[in-house]
Amino acid sequence: MLRPIFKLIFRMMGWRIEGEPPTNLDKYVITVGPHTSNWDFVMGVMVRSITRMKVKYLAKQELFVFPFGWFFRALGGYPVNRTKNTNMVDNVVAIFEHHQRFAIAVTPEGTRKKVQKLKTGFYYIADKAKVPIVMAGLDYKNKCAIFSDPFFPQGDIESDLRKIIGFYSNVTGKIPAYGIGGNELVLPGKAQSQ
Repeated sequence: MLRPIFKLIFRMMGWRIEGEPPTNLDKYVITVGPHTSNWDFVMGVMVRSITRMKVKYLAKQELFVFPFGWFFRALGGYPVNRTKNTNMVDNVVAIFEHHQRFAIAVTPEGTRKKVQKLKTGFYYIADKAKVPIVMAGLDYKNKCAIFSDPFFPQGDIESDLRKIIGFYSNVTGKIPAYGIGGNELVLPGKAQSQ
């Protein structure tokens, strides 16, 4: 319904799409970055609509109650319990196991602020659910949404995260100083999970 409007706005803003959106995959985790501004959500919703991707995003379940619950669901939100007594990775893996088609979008930084290391939950979700990771970049400098080829986690998180950081190293966020590709990022040890 909004797709033609989003396409028009996207074009009028001078944006384009590079790479193949993962519309042929039934299940995947898509990382979207660098996440530096609230505008990333707006751009992401437009790109998702334009490319016809059926992608959800995770949000705390408290957002999905009256009166705004319908709004967050309409935008692709999927409620999750984020209390300390739950294991987010296992909860999301269970969602993948109970659906024929399911995809979630996550920001590897987990925040719009500058970070010293990436969150790794998305990696462990993909690894345990045995689904590929697709990287999507919102490059404000070059006005393009970029998609990588899908890849499956190889079990070597440091090597895989280097690949992810490498993809984002040439993608400029809305606030360039908060990008992912900086050399100061600390790679987690193989046993660490966030």
